[in-house]
Amino acid sequence: MRARTALESAFAIRCRGREIAGRFLIRPAAGLNRCDHPFLRFVPIFGRLAIDCRTQMTCSVEQVSGDEAVLVERDEPLEQLLELTRRADAGRGAVVLISGEAGIGKTALLEAFRDRAGTRYCIAWGSCEALFTPRPLGPLRDMAVRLGERIGSLVEESAPPGLILDVLRREIEGRREAVVLVFEDVHWADHATLDLLKFLGRRVATMKALIVMSFRDDELEARHPLLQVVGDFPSPHTFRVPLAALSKQGVEQIDAGHLFDPSELLTITGGNPFFVTELLAAHQVGGGEHVPESVRDSVNARLNRLPPQECAFLEAVSVIPGAFDADLANELFGPEGEMLAMACAGRKLLVEGERGALRFRHELARLATMARLPAMRLQTAHARVLRALEACENASVDLLVHHAAGALDSARVLDLAPEAARAAAAAGAHREAAAHLATALRFVDEAEPSVAARFYEDWAYETFLALGIDEEVLEARRYAITLWRALGRPEKVGDNLRCLASLHHHRGETATAFRLANEAVRVLDEAGASRERAMAYSYLSQLHMLSDRAKEAVEWGRKTLRLSEGLDDIEVRMHALNNIGTASAYDGDESGASLLQDSLALALEHGFHEHAARAYTNLSCYAVDFRDFRLADRIIGEGIAFHTQHDLDSYRPGLIGVLAQLRLEQGRLRDAEAIAGGVIKLAFPTLAKRLPAASVLARVYLRRGEPRAREALADVLSQAMATDEIQHIAPVRLGLAEYHWLHDRPDGAAPHLEALAGLDPATLNPWVEGELRVWALRTGHALERDCTRALPAPLAAELSGDGARAAALWLELQSPYAAALSHISAAAGDPAHHLASALKLLAPMSARAAADKARRLAKEFGVEARMPRERRGPYSAARTHPLGLTRREQEVLALMIEGASNSHISERLCRSRRTIEHHVSSILAKLNAKSRIEAVLRVQNEPWIMP
Repeated sequence: MRARTALESAFAIRCRGREIAGRFLIRPAAGLNRCDHPFLRFVPIFGRLAIDCRTQMTCSVEQVSGDEAVLVERDEPLEQLLELTRRADAGRGAVVLISGEAGIGKTALLEAFRDRAGTRYCIAWGSCEALFTPRPLGPLRDMAVRLGERIGSLVEESAPPGLILDVLRREIEGRREAVVLVFEDVHWADHATLDLLKFLGRRVATMKALIVMSFRDDELEARHPLLQVVGDFPSPHTFRVPLAALSKQGVEQIDAGHLFDPSELLTITGGNPFFVTELLAAHQVGGGEHVPESVRDSVNARLNRLPPQECAFLEAVSVIPGAFDADLANELFGPEGEMLAMACAGRKLLVEGERGALRFRHELARLATMARLPAMRLQTAHARVLRALEACENASVDLLVHHAAGALDSARVLDLAPEAARAAAAAGAHREAAAHLATALRFVDEAEPSVAARFYEDWAYETFLALGIDEEVLEARRYAITLWRALGRPEKVGDNLRCLASLHHHRGETATAFRLANEAVRVLDEAGASRERAMAYSYLSQLHMLSDRAKEAVEWGRKTLRLSEGLDDIEVRMHALNNIGTASAYDGDESGASLLQDSLALALEHGFHEHAARAYTNLSCYAVDFRDFRLADRIIGEGIAFHTQHDLDSYRPGLIGVLAQLRLEQGRLRDAEAIAGGVIKLAFPTLAKRLPAASVLARVYLRRGEPRAREALADVLSQAMATDEIQHIAPVRLGLAEYHWLHDRPDGAAPHLEALAGLDPATLNPWVEGELRVWALRTGHALERDCTRALPAPLAAELSGDGARAAALWLELQSPYAAALSHISAAAGDPAHHLASALKLLAPMSARAAADKARRLAKEFGVEARMPRERRGPYSAARTHPLGLTRREQEVLALMIEGASNSHISERLCRSRRTIEHHVSSILAKLNAKSRIEAVLRVQNEPWIMP
């Protein structure tokens, strides 16, 4: 917080009737308490101090030159900021999080840092504003003056977020000096700005940049999006600077004139520097004035002493949540506007920022000023600012919406809000787009029915993208459907029915989703060929695919392709190919995988990142479920790298869960646990994204024989049942059957096997069908169930009674755990051979539950003495890394994460630079990373990579 020593400030000295303006430091004579001195009267006048010298002065007055100010109890964070800037200048970037309540001194600390840093670094400053709906990339707009015209023009043109981020990164990397990006008040940040911070924060370790963010930590609820962004930052390069309240000594230092008892002042203000200075500024010594109880009272006291014109000016501009310039002031108050603005700045009520723009010295002061306005005057003030903004060039549409809403100008809100929403959505700020449309919905009763319907459907869509699916969103879609029906627009009715179906499916309400999707198709079939009809077909195909109805999924997918031929719509085509390919592949048709890869190629070629992510996920799931581990390793690696490169956080956890499943099937239980545990620890994964990892973790517990296994499996089953999707339910039910078999309680498997056996055979892929039959055989349950499809070779071999061949086939597929179970189930034929073979396979995995069963059977068969000796303590086999990194490569990667160059790594590890280059190249290949930055990003997003 910027505070004065003694009474250092800008004020006037009035001595014998003559006023001397300037900046002075008042020092009382030794032993003199200025509060009690009868000859001195300190009168606060809005940031200035008038001193009446009625007799000879008994204090010294020193004029102070320059603009330096003294921070109270903030030396340590200031030095920390300066040191981190020096480190960034050396190539070791970082993120700094400055937090504290309003008025705690975050801005003052940052201003002091800027003064101390001087011109050695490029310091760009931007603020988030308390608009009804924040401007997308608002801080970056402020920073454009320091970061180059290219950045500014891209932001103004609402260029694609990826392009803006790439240009910004190149701008930072192209500078010789460190770049310090200061983002103030990020608790108000829009989603596009949060994406920008996430993009920069994840890459900062390898950049000559310092990302400084200030925010009010007491205004962040548990699910505030800022917390998720902060959680994604690399912890070794993230520094938290919480600002504490001032101590008793601190408030006493600010109140150098001893206007208050320090204990009393601390109690009144809570040690908040802003409260302290406001109360001191508002207190008239010797006047008997009651001490204000709040900042509002303090601000009111100051405003009431202003000339009426200045007071009216401040009240008018208090409805502007950000900075404003002289042009706007002149539009509001005519030729006197700029003079009034400068007068208020001279009194330190307003402060000047970049390009001469003015803002209130503190947000609390602005809010307190605005609170003076009764409802009608507040509405009038918004209307005046709206007219003034419309007369200015390049007025932000976000501001226009804000003030139109404040003015209750429904026509302007309905006209401007869609434009603001489109710009926000284009910048990736879907939460802000939804907020603009929500503002419009406040006035929707005055809109034409077709306009109102578009508002409802657009708001529902943007809110859905912002991960909000509640009854209001569903109701908005229903309103839109009702309005389009009344207007006789069947194509719009059908499209909204499809979207409503999708919302219900995301909520786990599959039956309702099918009903609405079929209704959408019925309505659109009557409306002729259209993109809406094609997407309805493709969505119905997707629903059938997700419900493991391959025949229906393929049928509707092919209908989509035929219809799309006349529409020339590539997005519809890739969506349909994805559905057909996934459904066909899971039905045992190997050509389906080729269609899936075609869909992926189209998505990558045309830049449809979300469609590409969906293709990567479906292809990876197929490769793992059908035991094509070579394809799985390649596609999962490419997919995770793609998600990392494009910050597709919503898809990454699910795909990492598939990687954990791959390691589980390969018998790498430790790796599976590490990977799945990393997903479970993420801050905000949805149920669908957590479920694959949670399922893997429960089965790891099962195979290691941990007591918590059964409870974990039951918990995952309850979550899987909520999705009503076999892809989630079947693995857990089969896991529970395995649990009861391993613990010699075969009857316990019956409910789970019967539940799966009761499903339509066409809904189970060949591998699930085969596993169901194998577990029924192992647990002694007869299945009344026909099966006409060919089952996978290892499962078919065991069902035919050839356990030895089944085990050999599992080993060819690189599934040692499954091979061990086949040996155990075939033990009756040759107990010594099969059980010894099983134990040799299980030992390196630490698969305790299956090993215990094998030894129990060996004892029953009387071959216990022929079993391999049980090892005590850890096995000697070295633990493999989940991605195959050697121990030396892990050491090199750790130094890469610290931002060390190849030369530094060479020196630290005492290896030649060429050797280090080979290690780095190998690391990048194993992480599917194109650069060191992408490698660092993967480790940040997947901490299990670095144990």
